[in-house]
Amino acid sequence: MNIHDFNTASAERSAQETRCTWLGLGTDVVMSVIKIAFGLWGRSTALLADGAHSIGDCCTDAIALAMMRVSGKGIDENYRYGRGKFETLTAFLISIIMLLVGLELLTEGGSEVWAAIHGAQLDRPELLTLVVAVMAVVVKEGLFQYTHHVGRRLDSKALLAYAWHHRGDALSSLATLGGIAGAIFLGERWRVLDPLAAIIVSGLIITLAYRLGKPAVKELLEVSLPADKVEQIGQTIARVDGVKAFHNLRTRRNGTVSVVDVHIKVDGDLSVTQSHAITTQIEQCLQALLGQTITNIHVEPFRGQNLCEKNHHGEN
Repeated sequence: MNIHDFNTASAERSAQETRCTWLGLGTDVVMSVIKIAFGLWGRSTALLADGAHSIGDCCTDAIALAMMRVSGKGIDENYRYGRGKFETLTAFLISIIMLLVGLELLTEGGSEVWAAIHGAQLDRPELLTLVVAVMAVVVKEGLFQYTHHVGRRLDSKALLAYAWHHRGDALSSLATLGGIAGAIFLGERWRVLDPLAAIIVSGLIITLAYRLGKPAVKELLEVSLPADKVEQIGQTIARVDGVKAFHNLRTRRNGTVSVVDVHIKVDGDLSVTQSHAITTQIEQCLQALLGQTITNIHVEPFRGQNLCEKNHHGEN
């Protein structure tokens, strides 16, 4: 893939990612205002906490927008491999924020349960706070479905992380909904359901944070592609006509781009033009296998096979 095509694809992806994130930011701003206003008026500590959670979401959205704007600039003199790592860093930062939110909900829920056990009286929320909680669940789940669909279509780690953040928000609002409903309809003794539900949901949010953060950390540390994918890459290279052997195969991810470095051995009597044609065919085959790919191929003359190499049949 040449630099122009790479930058064009990066710009198109960035534009779609930015639209999704602006939608999320606008929704979070509106929902945080509504939750806090009705939480104060309706005497619902759970809805107030959910509103504070939404304010944290606004900060997450701002970080995501900034990172996506940077990652969409493509290749230039300073970033010869593109800015895909910024997208991975966005996913990692979102996972950290989700982890902190989960721990906060866990602490808050635990303290309220402890207070209830020792006889503290919890306020009864107004009925309209229940309506707001239902609306929050519906809106956030809708954002999850839309953002997840776009993220999968674009193969965007940042958008997929952002989508699961919406799902975490929906679960948090669901806990709020359960607590408010219990406090309104089941009486004072069942108002403890609110903090208990928050504890359960905090565990789900922490789990989601781990699921999002682990692959992001692996990519930031430049861990190789999965073993089965590396094997497919090796088989693809070995099948190209003119490749006698290959070695030093290294792979990694850079955002949505796969990076492949490999040394190949060809007939020493081939011309530079013929050797270049072989490397071009390898690049095209890997592009078909992996999608957006940056391939670095070092060509050497074939003088027999080393033990660490693979021949053109893909055998050791």
